[in-house]
Amino acid sequence: MAESYSQIKSVAVYGSIMKPGFTKAADELFQTLRKHNITIYLAPKVSAFIASQDSKVVENCKILSDKDLLNVDMVLSLGGDGTFLKTAQAVGAIELPILGINLGNLGFLVDISGGEITAGIEDILKNGFSTECRSQLMIQPIGQVTDPGQCIALNEIAVLKTETSSMIKVSAYVNGEFLCTYKSDGLVISTPTGSTAYAMSVGASILEPESKDILLAPVAPHSLNQRPIVIPDDKVMELEVDGRSDNFLISLDGRSYHCKTGSKIKISKAPFSVYVAKRKGHTYFQTLRNKLMWGVN
Repeated sequence: MAESYSQIKSVAVYGSIMKPGFTKAADELFQTLRKHNITIYLAPKVSAFIASQDSKVVENCKILSDKDLLNVDMVLSLGGDGTFLKTAQAVGAIELPILGINLGNLGFLVDISGGEITAGIEDILKNGFSTECRSQLMIQPIGQVTDPGQCIALNEIAVLKTETSSMIKVSAYVNGEFLCTYKSDGLVISTPTGSTAYAMSVGASILEPESKDILLAPVAPHSLNQRPIVIPDDKVMELEVDGRSDNFLISLDGRSYHCKTGSKIKISKAPFSVYVAKRKGHTYFQTLRNKLMWGVN
């Protein structure tokens, strides 16, 4: 899917206000957008923070409301991958293209670095952009996870122990069929997007982001023959969690909740996706080579 400059008339801006240089980067971004008469809506926290630092930066910007989000053409995420994840959660089921502008370190989801904001935005406005459709995971409301918006994860859902001295047992079922019981520090259920996040750190394979798969990867398994496994994303997973502790953690893209041991968890593909915007010619394999320095001696 590709969009053209003429279709970008308004944008919504989210960001990590505590990133060093945030206000300066926002000022450069807004100046570039204003040159092209693009309406700028700011998330309320972003607007309030920048105004407290330099009120001139937010001149002619509007404060974003839920209603406004339905009418913007693109969402800009000013920060890093963590900021992008929070932005995707805020956008929810609207499925707007999200362009990440990196003010952090590695950044697999962001397309424009902090040093090329003007050039990157000008490129998109002149040449258009492409999008990658990224699947998400959904967990049934359980324990403290009751808000539907909090039940979605773009990277991964992880089931983790709360104590350092004992492992947990996670019995996994796929479409009702028993897979195995993982005796480990936890279990990561990852989307292809999340395969370069937590899942990669526990030894799982990297998946092309638009593949129709889900990764299951144990964290520090007691048995070394329990390896990560890839399953189609139309399968429904059920997990039964047992252990010595009275509770365990569920982490959704870093948002953690305590749940009672013995709980049953159902995880499936979410009914809506996230659209990651990229400059034309910027591809996922380029990102892998550059971010992971593949082929560098």
